Amino acid sequence: MKIYTKTGDSGTTSLLGGARVSKAHIRIEAYGTVDELNSYIGLLRDQPVNQSRKDFLKEIQDRLFTLGAELATEPGKDKVVKPDLYDADIESLEKAMDSMDEKLEPLKSFVLPGGHQSVSFCHIARCVCRRAERITIALNDDEPVAPLTIKYLNRLSDYLFTLGRLMTAELGAEEIKWEPRKR
Repeated sequence: MKIYTKTGDSGTTSLLGGARVSKAHIRIEAYGTVDELNSYIGLLRDQPVNQSRKDFLKEIQDRLFTLGAELATEPGKDKVVKPDLYDADIESLEKAMDSMDEKLEPLKSFVLPGGHQSVSFCHIARCVCRRAERITIALNDDEPVAPLTIKYLNRLSDYLFTLGRLMTAELGAEEIKWEPRKR
C-alpha cells in the first residue's frame, strides 16, 4: 500500500462514507487535533515517570483512534464499520482520576504549568485536549457528533490535569501555585 494517493492534491480529503471535503473543514480540524493529542499522549507514555501507566496511556491512545474514526465519518453514514466509545471508557478515566486524587494533596489554588519537563508535556497534552474538545463542540453546532465523543474529551482533559499533578509529586518537582498580583 502506498502512503501517497495524490487524491488530496487539490485540497480535499475523503471522509469515511465517501464524501470529499476541504482539508480546512472543521471536521478535519477536529480529528486532526485529536491526532495531535494522540501524539502528545505517546510522548507522555514515553516518559520514565509514566512507566507504570504505559498500558493505560496506550488504551487512551486506542480510544483516541476510535474517537478520530467517529469524527472522520460522514454524517448519516451509520453503516460505516468502526469501533465505538462506551460509557465504560469514561468510567475508566474517572476511576484513574479517583485513584490519583487519593495520593494528592487537595487542590487549593490554580496551578501553573511547569516544574519538570515531563509535567510540561502533560500540560501541553491537556491544552491540546481542550482545543480538540472546543473544535468538536463547534463541529457539533453544525453537524451531529456522538455525545460520548465530547464527554470523553472533557473527561480526558481532567485526567491529564490530575496526571500532571501526580507526575509532579512522583518526580519530587515543585507544584507551582498561581498567586494573583495584589492590588
